[in-house]
Amino acid sequence: MAISFDKALGVHQHTMLIRSQRAEILASNIANADTPGYKAKDIDFGRALNAAKSAQQSGNQMTRTNEKHISGGTRLTNSEELFRNPNQTDTGDGNSVDIQVERNLYVQNALEYQASLNFLGGKFKSLKKALGGGQGA
Repeated sequence: MAISFDKALGVHQHTMLIRSQRAEILASNIANADTPGYKAKDIDFGRALNAAKSAQQSGNQMTRTNEKHISGGTRLTNSEELFRNPNQTDTGDGNSVDIQVERNLYVQNALEYQASLNFLGGKFKSLKKALGGGQGA
């Protein structure tokens, strides 16, 4: 009987990927806090997770157009990347980044990433225990 890692790991593998990509976007926002005209971006986590789960269920895979291409993993499309509505008035340079909001969101995202990592670690520990016949992990 084969083990389906997709079923065994649940959504945690997808949440980690989405949280990782969100961390990149939030870090980019922080790095561009002083860039004139830069607009803060974020991800709609719920929509991205639903898209990842539906791709997992339908078995969608990236298409390789050349045998030398590396088979790809899951990556968000630009449709999940949204511009954030600014909380502050325009400072005159067109930048919509509120550095304190971005830092808070980054820390929250890091904590949620760690929680997903802990859940995923627990899943692997359970699988290891099951494969070992109930012996210590």
